[in-house]
Amino acid sequence: MKLPKWKFWNFGGLFFFYFLMWAVVLAFLSIWLKEEAGLDATQTGLVFSAISLIALCYQPFFGVISDKLGFRKNLFWFVVIMALLMGPFFTWLFIPLLQFNIWVGAIIGGIYLSAVFQGGVGVVEAYIERASRASSIEYGRVRLFGSVAGAVATLVGGRLYVMNPTSIFWFASCSAALLAILLKVAKVDEAPKTAEALAAQQAGAEVEKKEDGITKERVFSIFKLKNFWFLALLMIGTASVHDVFDQQFPNYYNQFFPTTDQGTARFSELVSLQTALEAIIMIFMPFLINKIGAKNGLLLFGLLTFIRIGGSAVADDVFSLSAIRLIAAVEMPLLLISIFKYITGVFDVRLTATIYLLAFNFAKQAANVIFSSVAGSLYTSIGFQNTYYVFSVVVLIITVICFFGLSNDKTQGGLLKKAGGLKKGAPALGASDISR
Repeated sequence: MKLPKWKFWNFGGLFFFYFLMWAVVLAFLSIWLKEEAGLDATQTGLVFSAISLIALCYQPFFGVISDKLGFRKNLFWFVVIMALLMGPFFTWLFIPLLQFNIWVGAIIGGIYLSAVFQGGVGVVEAYIERASRASSIEYGRVRLFGSVAGAVATLVGGRLYVMNPTSIFWFASCSAALLAILLKVAKVDEAPKTAEALAAQQAGAEVEKKEDGITKERVFSIFKLKNFWFLALLMIGTASVHDVFDQQFPNYYNQFFPTTDQGTARFSELVSLQTALEAIIMIFMPFLINKIGAKNGLLLFGLLTFIRIGGSAVADDVFSLSAIRLIAAVEMPLLLISIFKYITGVFDVRLTATIYLLAFNFAKQAANVIFSSVAGSLYTSIGFQNTYYVFSVVVLIITVICFFGLSNDKTQGGLLKKAGGLKKGAPALGASDISR
């Protein structure tokens, strides 16, 4: 059996070490802020709010810059260098800042952490998707390394934190060092792979010398596209509700056990099983999405989210609730593969990062800021089950609306639709530019 080529392992390694760092740090950050930094629940919430809000400021700029850079790694290097400082930042700087002034500490912490994680993740994912596509590597196959990293993090992070809480941040710095090595050696095959692509490249060469492919007009033309707004609506009504639902689901799950400790232990085991299943499913998900189409993949994600949230409200014992939770192992591969395939199959491929960061990350996180507080109020006033009924109805309504609103990428045969259209004489896109 032929082994995957080096680029596959290289791009997969980028995902692995980035999300290993992500999972280890963010899984224990709230505990660290309480136990080591001495923050109460309100102050901890302030730090997380600062991270989310500042990430919203990063994302539009990161998207446009990523698309302008193309295969150049400058912005990816910025994320990696910031990540290398994780250990020193948490060991010597963050706690003194928080003790000096909670607002100053929250803002500086938000600027730093959102650059590495909530803002930086789009840079990482967009670069690897573009590089994989150019190298004829299925994005979903390398993306599964991120799921594997999540499973490894659940095994490693807890042990490290018990031994020394600060060690998880130095572990993240070490992961960033290995990430830097893989980024340094990563190479992208930008050469056209077919005669059609070569002809298109040669025909457009002179035009490209005179005209930058990413212009202000082309970027702003995104906002005139119906598909962009329906995609953003779908992410707000499904992915954002999905995230907010998951935030306090462990507290609901614990109610089915005699003690909180027992519930937390069982939930940790359940998440480990879910993550392992997610990694396996990620292997086969690109094949499914290629068959059913990216639009149908996104709608199926919405349907499964509706079933999982509504099913969690209906479940009356821990076994059925646990089984419904495992639907998440299918949801995330569906979303992660479908979103990029839809963007590269329907929009201008040169604006992949911009559209991804605006219609997915920005829209989702902006909604999270609002929905998180709304969910908290609903949990207090009407309880978990009734809140889950409300969430499930919202997800179903938005999914149905987007069923009619989104264009069908399958009927377009994978051909790209330009964001605002190309100017006359602009270079054509060859087969190597079309989403696989």
